Amino acid sequence: MRRIAFAAISCLLLVGLTLPGCSTEVDRRFTLTVSSTIGGSVTEPGEGTFPCDAGRVVDLVAGAQAGYQFVKWTGDVSTVADVNAASTTITVDDDYSIEAEFAAIPPVQYSLATSSTTGGSITTPGEGTYPYDEGTVVDLVAQAEEGYQFVAWTGDVGTIENVDAAQTTITMNGSHSITANFERIPVPMVAGGGWHTIGLKSDGTVVAVGYNSYGQCNVGNWTDIIQVDGGYEHTVGLKSDGTVVAIGYNEYGQCNVGNWTDIMQVVAGRRHTVGLESDGTVVAAGSNEYGQCNVGDWTDIIQIAAGANSWHTVGLKSDGTVVAVGGGWDGECDVGAWTDVIQVAAGGHHTVGLRSDGTVFALGRNNYGECNLGSWTNIVQIATGCQLTVGLKSDGTVVAAGWSDYGQCNVGEWTGIAQVAAGMVHAIGLRSDGSVVAAGANFNFQCNVGDWLLT
Repeated sequence: MRRIAFAAISCLLLVGLTLPGCSTEVDRRFTLTVSSTIGGSVTEPGEGTFPCDAGRVVDLVAGAQAGYQFVKWTGDVSTVADVNAASTTITVDDDYSIEAEFAAIPPVQYSLATSSTTGGSITTPGEGTYPYDEGTVVDLVAQAEEGYQFVAWTGDVGTIENVDAAQTTITMNGSHSITANFERIPVPMVAGGGWHTIGLKSDGTVVAVGYNSYGQCNVGNWTDIIQVDGGYEHTVGLKSDGTVVAIGYNEYGQCNVGNWTDIMQVVAGRRHTVGLESDGTVVAAGSNEYGQCNVGDWTDIIQIAAGANSWHTVGLKSDGTVVAVGGGWDGECDVGAWTDVIQVAAGGHHTVGLRSDGTVFALGRNNYGECNLGSWTNIVQIATGCQLTVGLKSDGTVVAAGWSDYGQCNVGEWTGIAQVAAGMVHAIGLRSDGSVVAAGANFNFQCNVGDWLLT
């Protein structure tokens, strides 16, 4: 009987579990484990392990420390509403473990663009565009090339410690673009005009003596000059900023050079003026009767020449070849085959080239032997007059060839010479001590340079 009763009760219980309106489910709970990386914390619901009823939507709030930023939620994030939001929710329908990820805020970066003018470079940090963190103090070092000097920093210089110092610093509180500016140092030199002589002093001022009917010697107020030359009856000067000044006879516009810029060398012919630009191109002004100003298509030029009595213009290219335009009645422009040339000079009707081995050659009119230079050796610089060629030797002595009726070739006793020049019929020498000597025609007092001291 007992066994039958127990079986009956068991059957009733089993039937009762499936009765309508009854539930067999038991409430379920899960755990949510919350943590964070370095740089912040989870403020809602906090950090640790929390029991949650199934289906509960839990607020998640992550707060970053100073210098850090929230990145994302990681771990069991399938039910996180927005893993990239610092304030979001998670639906707990299982045991979950999540982590708030933080990262250091990258420092603000600015760019420093550096460049330099001709005559030097920026050795620290170099030239180009560089990224720096905000507040970085960057060293600036500008290095001048030989014959140049540092002038100043220009551009965005508000945080440069000393704009006039070649070695200084800049504080990066923004993106800056700066330029190191250089200028050529005035080096004493002499030049010959048609019937006058010009001298450049080490302070950038200029002196002149000789024929002055057109004011070609009125250079006493010139300053900041780094190179001079003389035409037949005009004088030209190159300023350290690359501009050009000219004075004297201007019937053909040979003095109309006031708008020239970025010039590296300037020379004067009989009635024309030529300028070499820093990019290797050439400009000219004045008489173009014989095509002597047709230099607009010249490129890659490193030196130009025109003489006080020349009707032609000569250009030396960086590869050692030579070009010439203008009057070529005596073959003075037939330079197309020349190679290995390091300097050129233009005489009245002849052209002279100095080779890298110290030898010299010439072509053109040779009535007085001005082109008979085949025996010359150890030459470091050349100059030409009307029918005259002068050469400076490496030992500071001087040789000359050509017309010498006025004694313009009487230079054999000169010593200690650092540079030579020539006018129409006179030769000039600058000694290494800054004093000047001259030989040749002096009927306009163009050789009265004995009291000059250009250093």
